[in-house]
Order: sequence, then C-alpha cells, then structure tokens
Amino acid sequence: MTVFIHVEEPSMEDALKALLPRLMRDRGDEVRIIDHGSKQRLLRDLKHRLAGYRAQLSREDGIRVLVVIDRDDDDCTRLKARLEEIAANAGLSTKSTPDAAGRFHVVNRIVIEELEAWFFGDISALCAAYPGVPPSLARKRGFRQPDAITGGTWERLLKELQKAGYYESLERLPKREVARRVAAVMDPARNCSPSFRHFVAGLDALLA
Repeated sequence: MTVFIHVEEPSMEDALKALLPRLMRDRGDEVRIIDHGSKQRLLRDLKHRLAGYRAQLSREDGIRVLVVIDRDDDDCTRLKARLEEIAANAGLSTKSTPDAAGRFHVVNRIVIEELEAWFFGDISALCAAYPGVPPSLARKRGFRQPDAITGGTWERLLKELQKAGYYESLERLPKREVARRVAAVMDPARNCSPSFRHFVAGLDALLA
C-alpha cells in the first residue's frame, strides 16, 4: 500500500519525515509526502490530485490519502466540510463518509491551530531539542492545552525559545529548523495535543 500525505508547508514535511519511522512501526507500507508550499495551493490543487488517485483506484486498491492542513483562523467545521466536499467530488470516500461497505481512501486532518501546537504537546521533546527551555513550561498556565494556545502558536513558541536564549535576533520562527530538531526527539505516545492524536489515529485507520 502507498499512503500519500498532502501537507501545506515544508516544516510539516520535515516534521513528518522525522516522525513517520516511529509512527509506521515497521508496517512496510510506502509513504510519500507532497508539500504544496501553501495552504491556498493545497486547497486549489487537491481536487486534481484526488481525481488522479481515483483514476488509479480503478486499476488497483493500494492507494490511501491523508490530507493535513492548519486551521489558522478558519472555522474548523467549514474547513473540514470543504475538504470532505473535494474528496466527494473526486469520487473518493473518506473516514468521515465511508462507502456502503465501510471502506474509505481519504482521511482529512486539521492541525489546530498550527504545527507548533504539536511541539507544545511534547514539552519533554522541546526541552531535549532546546536545553534551557524549562520542563515546568508544561505546567504553566496557558500551555497545559497545546491546541488552545492563544496569540499565534509559532509566535508563542518563538517567544519561549527566545527566553531560553535561542533565536534572540529573529522576528520569525525558523520553522523548518525547529521542526527538524523537535520532531527528531518527539515521543508520539506522550504527545498531549488532541490534533496530533487525531492525526496518528487517522494514519492508523488508513493502514488498518
């Protein structure tokens, strides 16, 4: 089986490349990550990509698709409905709307609100990647629920890293570098971000 994971930015691709060996658990399936470069391009190009997969499925059944997109400021319900509609228009069943036999080929997952929430979901990994970040951050008010962090997730992460002595001269988080460093030491089993757990469950469902 081949799983095609569609993402909106290079930092998510970098994070998944580091995480997937642990998430796949030697299941032997092939995974290909397609980075669209932006959320707008992903939404624009997805219908053509899914139509192509649908054509391939007429010859073989070994294709699965996982779409991972940031919520940002979008309404989560509307964004999910848009992704579901794109899949339906391409003739593909989804985990939310399987076919009559309960089968599906597409799982849509929304990261709330951005990838950096996944890093706040594993403070131990954050501390390992950036010694100086205090482990007590996990108990600090405002960080106990990583998907509910307000004020922009990457902005909050940059602020905490700067407090620890990193990237003090930067105005924007170096997302790819941070993604590679933190994802390399993340433990999926201890991550408390609900959107990360939903992503893992979606991947497992595709491979079941």
